[in-house]
Order: sequence, then structure tokens, then C-alpha cells
Amino acid sequence: MAFKYLVVCVCLALFIFCATSSIQPTKLVDEVCHSTSSYSLCVESLYTDPRTPSADRYVLAYISFRLAFLNASSTQDHIAKLLNHTKAKAKAKAKAGPTQQVLRRCYHDYNKAVSALSSAYNDLNSETFSELVDWAGAASLASDDCQVVVKTTYPPLTTMNLDLKRLCEICVAVSKLFT
Repeated sequence: MAFKYLVVCVCLALFIFCATSSIQPTKLVDEVCHSTSSYSLCVESLYTDPRTPSADRYVLAYISFRLAFLNASSTQDHIAKLLNHTKAKAKAKAKAGPTQQVLRRCYHDYNKAVSALSSAYNDLNSETFSELVDWAGAASLASDDCQVVVKTTYPPLTTMNLDLKRLCEICVAVSKLFT
């Protein structure tokens, strides 16, 4: 299963690279992405949404928080599937192991991330921008917390944690446009 995920990630990365290698970012995207640790990842991520070329800071905030929310939700679903799989294995052995504890912890961490990003969306909808940085930071910390317990146990989950952290960094950069 991990190998399939790795293959899908590599193919997606190659597709995004090929599709976005000729992108000329707008001034706003350029400004936002230069304040992140990975300019190219930021540009590539934002330009997966067709609204980006004409986006103002408000739309760009929606785009960035949507990307992070979808990532966190997808990762949480992935963790739930892993947890169900390990529960079935544990039931066959008649005991719950440390693997389940790790996955439960990550599931709860991602519940916090999804909740924080949902709160950010509510703030955007109410045009309350003062806490956007905090919500993005809370989601990023949730992925860090998951990574602390996962360590190297689940390489795909390590990648997912890093992806959410990077997307949250974009959210923080966009949020700072409102301060």
C-alpha cells in the first residue's frame, strides 16, 4: 500500500512539475511564495486552482486554506483506514498494539488540524482575518504532533505531515497580507 502511495505521489509531482513549469506567477502569488521556504512548491500548489491567476488576496486566502483543509481531511481519512486495518489485525491477535495508539493519536491530531482550518474558513466567510495565522499555525502544529509519534513508522504519513506543514506555511504567508 505504501508503495502504491509513493508511486501516485511521484506521478502527481511529475505531472504538476510538467504542467506548471511554464507558469508565470502573478505579482501577488510571487510575493506570497517568496515568503515561504519552498517557492516552487508554493506556486505549484496555488496554481492547482484555476482561480489563482485572477485571484486577489481574499480569493488567494480561500484557495490556500482550501488546499490545506483538503489535505488535512484526506490525511485524516487515510489514518482512519490504517487504523481500521490495524484494528482488524489486532482483533485477530486479541490485543491492541502500539501501532493503534500511534494512529489514534495522529487521527486526533488531524481532527484538530481539520477543525482549525474549518475555523479559518469561518473567519474568511465573516471577513475576520485577525486569527488566520493562528488557525494555520494550529493545523501545522497538529501535523508536527502526529509526526512526533509516527517518526519513521509510516513513511507515507510522514510525507503527508510535511505536505500539510508546507500548505499551512502558504496559509500563513497569505494571512499576513491582511495584517
